[in-house]
Amino acid sequence: MTTPGLQAIDAAIIDLDGTMVDTLGDFAQALGGMLEDLQLPAIAPELIEHMVGKGSEHLLRAVLQAVLMQSGQAPDACKIEALYPRAWERYQHHYLAINGRYSSVYPGVRQGLMALRGAGLRLACLTNKPTAFALPLLRAKGLDGFFEHVFGGDAFERKKPDPLPLLKTCQALDTLPARTLMVGDSSNDAAAARAAGCPVALVTYGYNHGLPVREVDADGYVNELRELVPMWVCALK
Repeated sequence: MTTPGLQAIDAAIIDLDGTMVDTLGDFAQALGGMLEDLQLPAIAPELIEHMVGKGSEHLLRAVLQAVLMQSGQAPDACKIEALYPRAWERYQHHYLAINGRYSSVYPGVRQGLMALRGAGLRLACLTNKPTAFALPLLRAKGLDGFFEHVFGGDAFERKKPDPLPLLKTCQALDTLPARTLMVGDSSNDAAAARAAGCPVALVTYGYNHGLPVREVDADGYVNELRELVPMWVCALK
């Protein structure tokens, strides 16, 4: 990593979907139920992966556009907005019913969080996922106890890649952005970190909109979250 070393960092902000938990199964199930309720065709799970990461509002509109196109209908904005309120209500219903059931924690996540805490870092989870989805998921996967704060995509006026959520999270942690590491899986996380003045590390798995994550500007990349602390320590030698 090219960042200054573990001793220069007081806290870490960790993304959720695609960084700590593989939630594509949950998305596929909830979106499938929503589309069935709307009497629209199903969407292939591999397409969903490219749409995840910019918040549920963006996800639903992208899915509606895709299924209207594949059914031969014109995906105009007016039609999508007419469908959106019902789609959001049904999506919430289905997602809350299955939240965490079809998802799994990535290898090395628990060990990585334990190592970061053991190194004395304060931790917060910052996700574009709605807070009402994020908190139960973290509890279901036994990850909630690692974090002092959990902020969803509805916690602030704007979502990542805007820097505001990171700056607000740094305020909650009482840390300086330059001493707060952002850990994510996509260009959204990296862009938000750069704009906020935070160092950033990206995991090499996850959902980077179908693009190679190593092409994203970041200070380092890890194949598992537990590699973070050894990489920072090795950077000092």
